[in-house]
Amino acid sequence: MPERVYLDWNATAPLRTEARAAMISAMEVAGNPSSVHGEGRAAKSLVERARAQVAEAFGASASDVVFVSGATEAAALAMAGRSLASAPIEHEAVAAWGDGALAVDARGAVAIVNPAGSAVQLANSETGVLQDLPQGLAVSDMTQAFGKIPVGFDWSGVDMALISAHKLGGPKGIGALVIRRGLDVVSQIRGGGQEMGRRSGTENIIGIAGFGAAAEAAARDLENGIWDRVAQLRTFLETSLEGDGNPTILVGNDSKRLPNTSCLISPGWKGETQVMALDLAGFAVSAGSACSSGKVRESAVLRAMGYGPGEADCAIRVSLGPDVNEEQVGRFIESFRRLRDRRRS
Repeated sequence: MPERVYLDWNATAPLRTEARAAMISAMEVAGNPSSVHGEGRAAKSLVERARAQVAEAFGASASDVVFVSGATEAAALAMAGRSLASAPIEHEAVAAWGDGALAVDARGAVAIVNPAGSAVQLANSETGVLQDLPQGLAVSDMTQAFGKIPVGFDWSGVDMALISAHKLGGPKGIGALVIRRGLDVVSQIRGGGQEMGRRSGTENIIGIAGFGAAAEAAARDLENGIWDRVAQLRTFLETSLEGDGNPTILVGNDSKRLPNTSCLISPGWKGETQVMALDLAGFAVSAGSACSSGKVRESAVLRAMGYGPGEADCAIRVSLGPDVNEEQVGRFIESFRRLRDRRRS
């Protein structure tokens, strides 16, 4: 039986060897980062090294980086108690705090009226569509973009950014809110005053160490052009399906996108059914954001872009990564065509 092919990198990237090694090493550190003795200082040093690694990879200063449990907590820390405009294409972690009132056009672009009062993602997890972010934007979810395209927090002009380790090959359950110098947030978790008083609780040093190592490795991959090769594979996938004479819709292919993301609509073939059929054939894909998977409903992202209910619930997301090769993509194309055409025959 052929090996399974993982094509759901936007849901989570496989753990990098560098992250795994850093986490195993961190397990040997006994101290609490808040303790002043030698063991505590060793643990604190590990946290601060990782903070510097994340900051360097993200184009920020180490003092800007606040470690949290993930992008969902980062969104709550950045947005709780604030009235911020958002678009209906945002991840649910941001949508839970925004008003969903910003307009979205057919290409997935958000009309940002008041940057200082808005929360707008850099890259959409379902379609890969990238936004042109204005200077002074209050909050941006940069989770999907970080590690896949060049991102510099300092030059982005964004006040606060959400990032997550497991999207770039780090462990799950650790992320960061990056805050521009001179700004602050109201702590949602209070107690010992860790993370510069912004997020109390003993630091997850194992996860933090893995995050730092993954961020450093991701930046190196980006500099070495790894994602340019991924973009070529994505082009191979889409041109193959576009030229086969069947009505598969390629969402966002006329917009700037992440190099790895294809959103495919096959009208009349439910997304959940496609995911199950492809899973049985040995391919891991999704029918939207992983945080929404398992909920039988059409994509709010696609509806906001103007797709009807017969299209928005017939989409899958194929997201590639550096470990994917042309032979695997070719096998996916063959299986996708066979399953699609069998259903229509």
